[in-house]
Amino acid sequence: MADFSRPGSLYGAIDLGARKQALEAQARRESGGPQAASSALVVDVTEETFTTDVIDRSMTVPVVLDLWSPRAPGSAQLSPVLEKVLGETGGRAVLAKVNVDASPQIAQALRVQAVPTVLAIFQGQAVTGFQQVLPEQEVRRWLDELMAAVEQFYQANPDARPAPQAGEEAPPEAPPADPDLVAAEQAIDQGDLDAAQAAYERLLARAPGNEDAKMGLAGVGLIKRTADADPDDVQRRLADPADLDAQLLAADLEMLSGAVDEAFDRIVAVVKRTSGDERDKARRHLLGLFDALPAEDPSLARARRALSSALF
Repeated sequence: MADFSRPGSLYGAIDLGARKQALEAQARRESGGPQAASSALVVDVTEETFTTDVIDRSMTVPVVLDLWSPRAPGSAQLSPVLEKVLGETGGRAVLAKVNVDASPQIAQALRVQAVPTVLAIFQGQAVTGFQQVLPEQEVRRWLDELMAAVEQFYQANPDARPAPQAGEEAPPEAPPADPDLVAAEQAIDQGDLDAAQAAYERLLARAPGNEDAKMGLAGVGLIKRTADADPDDVQRRLADPADLDAQLLAADLEMLSGAVDEAFDRIVAVVKRTSGDERDKARRHLLGLFDALPAEDPSLARARRALSSALF
């Protein structure tokens, strides 16, 4: 059964900006950029040092908690991966290791149900995490998304960004944001999707290749199409394979819940089994969903190949 759970934010689990920044971070790492080779800042945390080493540090840098146990085989698999991946952040994140057997009160306070558990603490709050042993590629993706979200926080709250330490260079100044892009983001914050759509369209009229505007407009379209959708009703309608609109709406809901590949696969399957106007409608809907992702997104390349195969 498809999962159409609604995310809490406007852009949902896709978080287009964070997804784009995560890809950029991956590209910098693979190209051997300045963040590619640096040892992780690793600390062993106890109940006595938790406030200083985790809470206080998290006010300026994300702290990744590795809650482990010598009795858990998964801990021995995951901990070296975390140290390796965190080492690629150039000191922009701290890895804090907590032996839950030696510090059970930390595990109780964080409501840890199993080990290993990984939690990211930022600004004194647990913001994301996972409990299973993930392969290195998935850990990288999770960390890239975390760091992109942290960067978004600092862009929205520049006064909160910590000053560079002695001997460090200040980060380069970002170019000024386009006024229509700013207007669109402000409209989204106010819940005015029509105004956001108009601002994105103005920007695209001036700069047809602007990727941020393209993704933003596609994201607004997703929200508007699903605003009144009842996930349970959509699920019931999917029992009728001839209900094309239900399939397209289901793909929109999957997209918003973060199930990007599932959304693309759903519509490709519709393209394969339909013809004429219905096939063209499904194809155009899929192309519209493609606009919601940055051009270099691997899910996009995969779906384009699948669509070409389905059409030809």
